[in-house]
Amino acid sequence: MRRTLQRWLIVTSLILAIGGHWAILQSVAWVGMVVNYSQSLPLQEALVKTFDGKHPCKLCKAVQAGKSAEKKPDVQKVKTKLDFCLYSKQVVVLSAPHAPFQMTSIGLVAARAESPPTPPPRSLPG
Repeated sequence: MRRTLQRWLIVTSLILAIGGHWAILQSVAWVGMVVNYSQSLPLQEALVKTFDGKHPCKLCKAVQAGKSAEKKPDVQKVKTKLDFCLYSKQVVVLSAPHAPFQMTSIGLVAARAESPPTPPPRSLPG
C-alpha cells in the first residue's frame, strides 16, 4: 500500500511539473462543452463548435490564462555572456636532436631465482 502511494505521488508530481494539469483541465472543459452543446445541436456540430476556438467556455479561458501566467517569469533572468578571447601568439617548439631508441634493462623486473613450492601448501582445517 505504501509503495503504491509513493508511485502515485511521484506520477502526480511529474504531471504537475511538466504542466499536465492544464491538459487535464482542458480535457475536462472540452468534455463539458461537447455535452453542453450536444443537448441543443447534433453531435457533429457540437464537436465542431467545441474545437473551433471561437466559442471558449469559462474553464477554457481560465486554462489559457493559467498557461500564459505560468510562462511569464516573475523575476527577470540575468543574461550571462561568456567571452572567449583568442590570443594569437607564436609558439616555437624546439625538439632535441633525434637519437635512436635504445632498450635498456632499467625498469625490467628480474626473474625470481627460486621455484614455487611443490606440492602447494594445504589449507588448515578450520
